Amino acid sequence: MTRFLLILSCCIIWVSCAEDKSLPKAPDYSDMTQWYISSRGADADMFYVISTEIGDYKLEDGTVRHLADTYLEQTRQPMYGEMLGVDTLTSGKLNYYSPYYRQCSLQSFASDSASIRFNLALDDVRRAFAYYLEHQNNGRPFVLAGFSQGAMIARELLKEMDETVFQRMVATYLVGIRVSETDMQSNPHIRPAKGADDTGVTICYNSMRGEDANYPAQNGNNVFAINPVNWRTDGEVAALITEPSPLKPVAEQQKDTMTVQLDTASNLLLVSGYSATDYVLPILGTQTSYHTREIWLYRDQLKENIQQRVDAFMKGQ
Repeated sequence: MTRFLLILSCCIIWVSCAEDKSLPKAPDYSDMTQWYISSRGADADMFYVISTEIGDYKLEDGTVRHLADTYLEQTRQPMYGEMLGVDTLTSGKLNYYSPYYRQCSLQSFASDSASIRFNLALDDVRRAFAYYLEHQNNGRPFVLAGFSQGAMIARELLKEMDETVFQRMVATYLVGIRVSETDMQSNPHIRPAKGADDTGVTICYNSMRGEDANYPAQNGNNVFAINPVNWRTDGEVAALITEPSPLKPVAEQQKDTMTVQLDTASNLLLVSGYSATDYVLPILGTQTSYHTREIWLYRDQLKENIQQRVDAFMKGQ
């Protein structure tokens, strides 16, 4: 009788899950449509986890979904846009791998369901990373990188990485998230970068409007950071001259002349002289945070630095 009830319960759970249209199909990473890949014949790779690119959306029958469907063009298209953009702007000559995954919607991070949904997104990328290591990496050194939600996932991948794999990791770029003391204690693979060419390290930074006097209150217990313009961990000011917006053609923009300084008390980057007004993140964004520009503003520096660290890693082998 007990066995019968167990089987019956499992059947009920299976049927209810099968009928739950709000949960997209799990990506199969042996299917190459579930990847964005640029194979350049390089001796090193970049594995990139994209940020939040979707909001809640409805299916034709009115079902509301809070997770991306990696087989649905409606949600694939914005994810592809970031994959292509980051590849173009930062990966240089490296091979580039980025998986589609059932990422949480933007609205999820404003609700109590974020942690549950995030675990599903994390599990997808965890499976993708395992597939990459077994079938695509071929023992090459690699850079692990992620932005925002993708950086949260990359932080977990770093924590779970075995030592053999970690020894091939050039560096991890956790862009746009905070690393707490608890993260450090639970993740011995997090070793803060100290300069431009150290390897086996983690690069982390968060940009705020330097003119805002209340920025220290927004630290969020971030315990380390580095300035991606001068690659220093002290408060030396760096000059940054670049186009302010990724949403307009570069040829139609005037360059901003900015200063970028790491505040060593809050571990936040203070950016002054930024002119764009199209950076605020819907729902979650504030005027004081330059979160959506964390890759765009420093794209040239990131591209150069990723290659610099790869070169240093290769020389050290």
